[in-house]
Amino acid sequence: MSTDRIPVMIPWLGEEEARAASDAVLSGWVAQGPRVAEFERAFAERVGAEHAVAVSSCTTALHLSLVALGLGPGDEVVVPSLSFIATANAVRYVGAEPVFADVDLATGNLTPATVEAVRTPRTKAVLAVHQGGVPADVHSLRAACAEWDLPLVEDAACAIGSTVGGKPVGHGALIAAWSFHPRKLVTTGEGGMVTTDDAEWAARLRRLREHGMNASAADRHASDKPVLESYLEVGFNYRMTDVQAAIGLVQLGKLDAMIARRRELAARYDALLRDVPGLTPVRDPAHGQSNFQSYWVLLDGDFPLGRDDLLAALAAAGVSARRGIMASHLEPAYADHPGAPLPVTERITRDSLILPLFHTMTEDQQDRVVAALREQAQHDQAPREQARG
Repeated sequence: MSTDRIPVMIPWLGEEEARAASDAVLSGWVAQGPRVAEFERAFAERVGAEHAVAVSSCTTALHLSLVALGLGPGDEVVVPSLSFIATANAVRYVGAEPVFADVDLATGNLTPATVEAVRTPRTKAVLAVHQGGVPADVHSLRAACAEWDLPLVEDAACAIGSTVGGKPVGHGALIAAWSFHPRKLVTTGEGGMVTTDDAEWAARLRRLREHGMNASAADRHASDKPVLESYLEVGFNYRMTDVQAAIGLVQLGKLDAMIARRRELAARYDALLRDVPGLTPVRDPAHGQSNFQSYWVLLDGDFPLGRDDLLAALAAAGVSARRGIMASHLEPAYADHPGAPLPVTERITRDSLILPLFHTMTEDQQDRVVAALREQAQHDQAPREQARG
């Protein structure tokens, strides 16, 4: 049996991506240009949106989405604390205040009930996350937001290829933000995307990502006459490069294979872990299917080890697991931020861990992960809940 350490994630990159990046470099067009536009068209088609605007990261995608909605000081935006901290930070970037809502235990996502529990007259938007690729029930969230007359922003950083009601996450979204970080299925190294069906918003987002300029570099290059650009408002430098987009186009072509393999591995984890006591694996919700960007397990009270001790034991066995989704309200950056109790969020962030899952993972590697979990499940110390007492 191999003793090599099993990583939690390996991007599926190869010669095709290397050639695409090289071709972009050799073309002489390495900044935002024709490959970015091609990537935008392909991505919009994939997720069922009318428009896609490529940017430098999902964080900048979230920021621009909130700018497009006109949010600012005095406004509140309901967000899950159970998310990478960028979700809440983007709200602060526009001067608004994030209001943390609790989540559903099974999916880790907002629900209309958890939003309603913290909604106030100052609430101006809801920012829902498709956590770890598990799709939020956007049909119910959209209906609730329509009743409240609030826009729904979707943080789909992890959710490319996940579905809700048989449609891709992003289909029918007012506005959604996406990530191409190496932990995601489709990666460009760094990078992000905003999708929307609103043509005016898309046009403004394109300006905002490029300093508020009304004519892009590609527009100027394509014209046979001098183009004197204007700067219509204060914008940002949030552009994606053609080198990144060239890689993204190759990655997007691999997406179906990635999802099929990850779902196959997730199903195998389910089968192998079924009789391991004290573990509750993440699963598809009734309303959709996950791309299994992350495969996490929740430790029940009768599991012999706490999460951190289990992570240490797995590391000693050569398995690089990770803690589960962070809770932003527990981080020092939000230490003085007021908020309602979030018991489900705190349970998930305390008691969950993410297991290795990547496209090239072998059955032998997966068997090693499961064997290490089984060994710890049979640990001879008292269950955690009893030990606490």
